[in-house]
Amino acid sequence: MADLKEEDIIRLVREDEWMMGILATVKKLALPDWWVCAGFVRSKIWDIRHGYEERTPLPDVDVIYYDSSQVGEELEKEWEKRLRSIQPAVPWSVKNQVRMHRVNGISSYSSSADAISKFPETASALGLNLSDDNRILLCAPWGVADAVNGIVRPTPFFRETPERLAVYRSRLIQKNWSRQWGQITVERD
Repeated sequence: MADLKEEDIIRLVREDEWMMGILATVKKLALPDWWVCAGFVRSKIWDIRHGYEERTPLPDVDVIYYDSSQVGEELEKEWEKRLRSIQPAVPWSVKNQVRMHRVNGISSYSSSADAISKFPETASALGLNLSDDNRILLCAPWGVADAVNGIVRPTPFFRETPERLAVYRSRLIQKNWSRQWGQITVERD
């Protein structure tokens, strides 16, 4: 498992009918600079790492996009409603990264990939997209090694200030990933 590479992750996703259905559904919205990210990708890797036959249920499926022409949260709710109309059993969460910097109290993002690079944990800083020609694209600004090796540590952005490290530590308590995935290693800071 430790030698799993980006192309291996893409192959595992392509072989996963449920994940491909999620990507195809989001692709139908034609959102600019969209990615399905965080736990959607990380949980797949950790489930494989732990030899789980069944997927770990996700509290939400995070869809992000970057559209400076439409910054209202109301539109995000409309996208969630459209996604639920196609796949009602999926707990969709849609966020335009153009406005999320304000929610997070930081400088504005330049793209969805920039936003992903500023997620709290390196193992969660992952995103998947389905290109126009149906190729799976993987965004992994900090690489895939931490996710593959089951290491939870803050991204460089979250190491920059004590306030961000406090957010990271709070997430560790809230998420309690080691309860579900006992083989992961969690760095406190």
